[in-house]
Amino acid sequence: MIWNSWGDFFAMGGYGLYVWGSVVVAAGCIAGELFALGRRRKAILAALYQTKVVRNKHAGAGDGAGT
Repeated sequence: MIWNSWGDFFAMGGYGLYVWGSVVVAAGCIAGELFALGRRRKAILAALYQTKVVRNKHAGAGDGAGT
């Protein structure tokens, strides 16, 4: 398809609303997934850190040093 102007390009032969709407929805879904992925990663790292801290506290308590 040959476009004579940027307006013709964005109109996409009358289907511009569907094309650009789909692009916006897809980009929003990808951005949302990246945001959720970052939050899940942060939560997992925090849980792993807490587990390591708790494990280290329990490991030190069982060494017979006055408990």
